[in-house]
Amino acid sequence: MIPERSRVVWWNGQFVPEADARLSIYDSALMFGDMVFEMTRSFGKVQFKLREHLERLSQSAKAVELPLPFSFTELEAAAQQTIQANESLCTADDEHRLMINVTRGLLSIYEGVVGVPKGPQVIMADFPLRWTVAGMGELFDAGIHAVIPSQRAIPASLLDPKVKHRSRLHYFKANLEVSRWQGSHNWALLLDPNGFITEGTGSNFFLVKGRQLITPLGQNVLRGISRHYVMEELARQLELRVAEDQLESYDVLQADEAFMTATPFCLLPVTQLNGQPIGAGTPGPVTQALLAQWSRNVGIDIVEQIKQWDRVRTTPPAAGVSPYVFGTAR
Repeated sequence: MIPERSRVVWWNGQFVPEADARLSIYDSALMFGDMVFEMTRSFGKVQFKLREHLERLSQSAKAVELPLPFSFTELEAAAQQTIQANESLCTADDEHRLMINVTRGLLSIYEGVVGVPKGPQVIMADFPLRWTVAGMGELFDAGIHAVIPSQRAIPASLLDPKVKHRSRLHYFKANLEVSRWQGSHNWALLLDPNGFITEGTGSNFFLVKGRQLITPLGQNVLRGISRHYVMEELARQLELRVAEDQLESYDVLQADEAFMTATPFCLLPVTQLNGQPIGAGTPGPVTQALLAQWSRNVGIDIVEQIKQWDRVRTTPPAAGVSPYVFGTAR
C-alpha cells in the first residue's frame, strides 16, 4: 500500500512509494554507473521540451546498447501519469521536475539468484523543482564565479559526453575541488585534455561578444536541450548570431558577457573566471535579454519565480552535497 501524502515513482509501469523506490545493490547502475537519464521541468505546470528530452534519452540508450522497453508515446503517457499522481502534493506555485533514469538491470550472474526481476529498469520520479534550485535566486544578480579545476573533462574519444549517463565521478571531483575556493558562487568549468573549454558539471557554457553568442564545439560536451533552445530559438528571436568554436580561458576574459544554461535554472550569468571579472563583472544586457525572452515565451518570470521560492523557504539550505553545492559547510 502507498502511504497517504507520499510522492510516488513510476517504475516499469507501476507506481511505488518514493521511499521504496530502490535499486538492487547488484544492479548494473550501481556496479558500473551504467545508467542513462534525463531531467525535465515544467513552466506553469506544463512540461517544457518533453519530447526532446525523451528523444535524447533514446539516443543515449542506443549509444550504450541499453534496451529501452517503452516507446516515446508510452513514456510521454508515463510522464503525465507521474505528474498527475503527484500533483496533489505539489504546491500551487511549484513546478514538476521529472527525473527519468534507465538502467540495464541486474548483472547476469545475479539473475534468478537474488530474487529481483531482471531486465531494464525505467524509473520516473517527480520531485519539486523548488528544492533543486533552492538558494539560487541571488545568482541572477551576482552571477556565477567560474573556476577551472585541475580535473579535466573526459573527451568523446574515451567516454562520449553526448550520452547523458551517470558515470560522472569526474564531475564530482571537479566540484569538490572548486568547493575549496574562498568566497561564494564558485562553479566548476571544465577544460578538455587539450586545454579547450567544454562545459560546467551539468551545464553548458556560452560567452557573448557584441551581438554574437559563442559556445564550445559540440564534440566534447553534452548537447543540452537548453543549449539548443538558446542557439536555435532565443538567438533567432533576438537576432543574435551564434557560433560554435574552440574556446580558451583567454577568450572568456576577452568576452563581454558569459552565461551557463541547464534545465532547472534555465540560464545564469557568469561574471568571473578564476577570480577575474568577465566584461564589467556583472550580468550583461544580452544575458538579461535572453532570460527575459525565455520568460515571455513560457509565460513565467523565470528569475522572479526562483527568487520567490527563496523568499518563502521554511527551512534553511542544507549543508553538504546537493546538485549545486559541494563539500561541507565552513
